[in-house]
Parts: sequence; structure tokens; C-alpha cells
Amino acid sequence: MSSRRSISAALVVAAVAWGGVAAADVSRGVITALKGELVITKGDLPEGKNDKETIAKIKAERLKELTGEAKGDVTGWFFHYTAFLTKTGASELTMEFWKDKKLAANKRINNINPKDPVLSSDISMDEDEGLNKGTAYVVKLVTEKNVVVAQTPLVMK
Repeated sequence: MSSRRSISAALVVAAVAWGGVAAADVSRGVITALKGELVITKGDLPEGKNDKETIAKIKAERLKELTGEAKGDVTGWFFHYTAFLTKTGASELTMEFWKDKKLAANKRINNINPKDPVLSSDISMDEDEGLNKGTAYVVKLVTEKNVVVAQTPLVMK
């Protein structure tokens, strides 16, 4: 039995390391209330005693500005995101950073379960990928058919 648990644990670790995107365990009420929102935080979403409290805690933790760190000659940003999708069905999405209606940067997100209404993972990007310190962006999660399934404003500091 312990070897079976070891194999299961190894498979979970491999899946997380390989896939990178997880479905967040969130109630239907919270999903409905935040549908279409991309929530940027420093870590995992907080939980409350009920949906109303959970929604309030998530909104309190949500970042509107993200402070970067020096990575050699450039600034880099590392953040956690949770996306409450307006539409499921995609196995790949692109996180796009828009400035003045122009695409500034993007990052491909693979290995998504097309049935999950909520996605949660970490992203790391830097100035070499098109982001600029001190710039406000609209961050969008977009399907291959160019449908926006979640978005949020974010300032890179």
C-alpha cells in the first residue's frame, strides 16, 4: 500500500511540475460572483467561512500594482493568478498584456483542463519579454479563437 501511495505522490509532483496550471477548488457561488475576472495575488486565494466572506477576502488580496525585482539589467515580475473563466473549453490560453490598445507582451499557458472554470498558477515575466516598469496594462486571458475569458488592469512597478 505504501508503494502505491509513493507512486501516486510521485505522479502528483510530476503533474504539477510538468503542467503548471491547476484548477482552484472554489465554490460555485464564488465562481459566479467573480466570473470573467483575472485575480492577481502574491499567493493562493484566501478562504472565508462562506462565499460572501471568501469574495471579500479575495477582493482585499487582489493586487492592482505589482512590484518587480531586478534580474540583472532588467526588472522581472513573479505573480500568482487565478482566472474565473467566462467560457471553458480551451486547452491552451495566452496571457496578453495590452497598453493603449496595442499588444505589449504575452505568455502561453498550456496543459489546461478544458472543463475547469477556474485556473490558478504562477507566472514569471520580465522586461525582455516586452513589459515595462511603471506601465499600466490590461491583462487578458485569450483563447486560440481570440475570445477573452478573463481580464484585469495591472500596473508593473
